[in-house]
Amino acid sequence: MAKVEVLMPKMGESVAEATVIKWLKEVGDTIEMDEPIMEIATDKVDSEIPSPVDGVLAEQCCQMDDVVQVGSPVAYITTEASEAVEAPKSAPTQVAEVAAAPIAEAAAVALNGSSSNAVAEVGEVPRRSDSGRFYSPLVRTIAKTEGISVQELETIPGSGREGRVTKSDILSYLPNKGAQSNVKAEPQVTAPVHHSKPLASVGSQTIPLMEGDEIVEMDRMRKLIAEHMVMSVQTSPHVTSYVEADVTNLVMWRNKVKGEFLKREGEKLTFTPIFIECLVNAIKEMPGVNVSLDGQNIIKRKSINMGMAAAMPSGNLIVPVIKNADQKNLLGLTKAVNDLANRARTNKLKPEEIQGGTYTLTNVGTFGNVMGTPIINQPQVAIMAVGAIRKKPAVIETPSGDAIAIRHMMFLSHSYDHRIVDGALGGSFVRKVADYLENWDINRTI
Repeated sequence: MAKVEVLMPKMGESVAEATVIKWLKEVGDTIEMDEPIMEIATDKVDSEIPSPVDGVLAEQCCQMDDVVQVGSPVAYITTEASEAVEAPKSAPTQVAEVAAAPIAEAAAVALNGSSSNAVAEVGEVPRRSDSGRFYSPLVRTIAKTEGISVQELETIPGSGREGRVTKSDILSYLPNKGAQSNVKAEPQVTAPVHHSKPLASVGSQTIPLMEGDEIVEMDRMRKLIAEHMVMSVQTSPHVTSYVEADVTNLVMWRNKVKGEFLKREGEKLTFTPIFIECLVNAIKEMPGVNVSLDGQNIIKRKSINMGMAAAMPSGNLIVPVIKNADQKNLLGLTKAVNDLANRARTNKLKPEEIQGGTYTLTNVGTFGNVMGTPIINQPQVAIMAVGAIRKKPAVIETPSGDAIAIRHMMFLSHSYDHRIVDGALGGSFVRKVADYLENWDINRTI
């Protein structure tokens, strides 16, 4: 009887660890090949780990809520084979170490103006403290490098599940590290204060509760979205440019062809793939918005990977990515949009399908909004929001002079990182997209 080791799989270039959400099989359960044995979550997406073989679950190497490094064993499965079976070749055997030294150097520069100051030595931070608080491998590594003791870690407010300290929490704490120890404590006399209701703590603030209030803890995805949005605003100086486009020809064309398109291709023709095609064409002409900023280096992206923000039934947001969107025609874009949107709503996206985006589109018009000010999806430098298409009176030019007519109008909102995209490029880009939409060929065939 052979024993097969099941490893935590690699789920993306930037993903080094995952949290165990739930075991789907217990020790002693019979398992078929490719049958899911556990659910895991990363900072990108939830996923399942399938069994690489037929057999019986012999051992669980981790428990629910444990944070496991990529390449570490999560389970052992016994099979009927007479010889030991090697772990799947696709699973990594080595895990890249966390680059703690650059973090320490950056923190030292921020605090002291130089990276030459030595960081105080501290002992190993335990995986779980005496109070029962759990610390992930990444947090423990940063704490050790930065000279943060277990006692000091215990004082850091945690935004993770059950108050756990996340990477963002400890990095946010570093600039103020030691500030309190340099201030002498002054005795204070405080008059007693009586509250009719307890106070709900949010970060460093205390929010008074009122009669009838209900406290609902954020789910894991909402916490990640909140962290990502705050990080984006703190990273990039956002500027938003607006254009109103006359999309009457586009609306008339879609109404004319969507029935035949559905009958022939079995796909609903929505406006989203049309918007993406126009965005791709504009990016080809103005590739300066299809970049990322790494310190003082500009990364010019060769691929045009279009992210499309999608709302989930839970109300949370996820951004699946259409890879190489510039290599797809309108039919290909339609199939990709419909497939990703459907699987986003059922939480069936794969980790790699929400990674690698170079530009993002969000359709706020879906909710009846006429415009929005979208937040950049880091590490991208721009994002476009399209509003609801509404019939409005507009002035049009005719051979016999100007006239007022009922037209289909839509606002486009383009938010961009002003560190790297100036107003000339950001404003011209959204105007270019509007031009493609307004000049849509009403006689086009697909």
